[in-house]
Amino acid sequence: MITVKVDAGICGFHTTMKASSEDMMTVQTSIESECEDVRAMAADVAELDAMAQAFGKVGETPLYKTGAKYLRHAACPVPCALTKAVEAAAGLALPKDVSINITKD
Repeated sequence: MITVKVDAGICGFHTTMKASSEDMMTVQTSIESECEDVRAMAADVAELDAMAQAFGKVGETPLYKTGAKYLRHAACPVPCALTKAVEAAAGLALPKDVSINITKD
């Protein structure tokens, strides 16, 4: 089981997602979020094809297409985070933190 926690930034919403796979191809996900848009999207991404997610282009994967239907902010980090969770759950990537640090100079 892979667990990913997202602090989305200035919106203040936190999301926790879990991903698991028994066959390294299909990944089951569960999402808890303070964001109503992410909660609305959760059922549509409850099961994902790992290969389609891991090797598709940004914006063209089933997850990103679903995100485009529900998420109002293009900079939302949740689709990226869920893609990382799917990759790790399917054994296509090692679980490793990513980060974005924004400063005003």
